[in-house]
Amino acid sequence: MDVADLKTFEAVARHGSMNKAASELHTVQSNVTARIRALEDELGLPLFRRHARGVIVTPAGQRMLPFVGRITRLIAEVQAAAQDDGAPSGSLTLGSLETTTALRLSPLLTEFAKTWPSVRLVVSSGTTARLVQDVVEYRLEGAFVAGPIDHPDLHQEAIFTEELVLVASPGVQSLKDLTKIPDLKTVVFQFGCSYRQRLETFLAGLGIVAARPLEFGSLDAIVGCVSAGVGVTLLPRAIVASAHEAGKVSIHRLPREVARVETLFIRRHDGYVSSALAAFLEMARRVYRTSKAKAAPEKKAA
Repeated sequence: MDVADLKTFEAVARHGSMNKAASELHTVQSNVTARIRALEDELGLPLFRRHARGVIVTPAGQRMLPFVGRITRLIAEVQAAAQDDGAPSGSLTLGSLETTTALRLSPLLTEFAKTWPSVRLVVSSGTTARLVQDVVEYRLEGAFVAGPIDHPDLHQEAIFTEELVLVASPGVQSLKDLTKIPDLKTVVFQFGCSYRQRLETFLAGLGIVAARPLEFGSLDAIVGCVSAGVGVTLLPRAIVASAHEAGKVSIHRLPREVARVETLFIRRHDGYVSSALAAFLEMARRVYRTSKAKAAPEKKAA
């Protein structure tokens, strides 16, 4: 069984399309089709059901997928370990919440890039649910997500804590005003965002059943819609501080159990910790430990 065939199978299963898999693998569709047929012939059973819009993984294919991910990742880790001489280099593929990227990661990524220029660092954004899945399925080496997380395959480490606030249009003076808004809408990231889940639970506790949420893929779009009075959202206080100071939005404190959220760095228990990943984590701990230390005197003085 050829590793290239397994990688092709995984790509087709993920995209549900031979053509999209071919584009990702930088080859032509006929090569993808040939590899899948060869794999099916070797196994003696179909891995996909074809239809007009693409393919669907068969039950046999579904049973294979977890093993394919482990095999391909293990081979990649073998190659990485063989080439890892202790000096951070090579690629490092991470994920992060968009809010974390915008609010926290800039100084860390800048310092890391300057300190270790030989590392090809790639950071993609997504919801907590999506990032957890990508780490579990070996597509990311690690990710910054919102806690709590409970998954047997994941190692997690608290990096910093955020204070969430409810964000509304300037005309909303208090949380009580929300109960007076007919068909209140939430303006949120796509399904799987933990902030979204907290917001829906909090509103339900106020007796508010929000209308169908409006989903956006960018932070700027969410803040802009909230400012215009389209709906409300839940975001870290620091993210919306400038918009609040400019009078574009109102922010409202929440009970501690709703407002306090830990940002965790997750990685697989069985994943290879490369020199690049180890250096990144060491720098993250130092940078955010320093940030906390600087913030402490301000809190005490307040």
